[in-house]
Amino acid sequence: MATRFFLRTAGLAVGVATAFALAACGSGSDGSGKPSVVASTDVWGSVAAAVAGPDAEVESLITDPSADPHSHESSAGETAHIAEADLVVFNGGGYDEFVEQALNGRDTPSVDAYSVRTDQSEENEHVWYDVTTVATVADRIAAELGELDAEHAQGYTDRAAEFKGKLAGITAVTDRIATARPDTPVLQTEPLAYYLLRAAKVRDLTPAEFQEAIEQETDPAPAAVAATRDLLTGKQVRVLVYNVQTEGRITQDLRGLAQQNSIPVLEVTETLPDGVDYIAWQTANAEALATAVSPS
Repeated sequence: MATRFFLRTAGLAVGVATAFALAACGSGSDGSGKPSVVASTDVWGSVAAAVAGPDAEVESLITDPSADPHSHESSAGETAHIAEADLVVFNGGGYDEFVEQALNGRDTPSVDAYSVRTDQSEENEHVWYDVTTVATVADRIAAELGELDAEHAQGYTDRAAEFKGKLAGITAVTDRIATARPDTPVLQTEPLAYYLLRAAKVRDLTPAEFQEAIEQETDPAPAAVAATRDLLTGKQVRVLVYNVQTEGRITQDLRGLAQQNSIPVLEVTETLPDGVDYIAWQTANAEALATAVSPS
């Protein structure tokens, strides 16, 4: 079987010692005979694992539920591990730039989620909240693994199809919100759950200047903070969507205002909570949004 995986593995003999030194659970050069997949975060690792099944090894670089991937600085070991992988799955769009830097100048097969996003006119990089883009990524992973490991190509394809079937359950929840509670006003501390809110057809009233400053880890202008606070004190929104991984003094203040005004707080994250996979996580997010926008 002259697949890309085995041809590539043969060319990586020098890298075997490095892979063992890194104790890489996802290295195809560890003697398992399976393709190795490295994902930038455990979100994309979960998607990759659903497609890989027992036929490929998957490892995620960022797994800390309290970490902020925007500011992650890779170690020399991580950079080497990316270089040794048979397939790299990452977010793209500048979100996990450390992966793009590690791949620069290399021919390592990769799947860049941002580059295959459903709506190319959108520039929001948090594309794992867009289930249609995630479905495309699953298909791309299956195709890449099928080329690397032709013997199990059908298994990768079948598991991608099964995974996409489960994504439909998330879409069913957001469709229910869109039908029952369209245009419900909400506020976000930053545009993390943008695609979830768009699918649910709720209306994000957050001042753009505020969101951008928080996302860039700078202080919003006083006027932007005041306008954002007014949305809560005036009870102009039904929900505060709160990124717990980028919280600071200003966003904590908003949370306090929401609680004082009996406005539900929907916590969202950029990596998986402990013990759940992508499907369970995003289903819970969608269901929590449905509960939050429902009449009390």
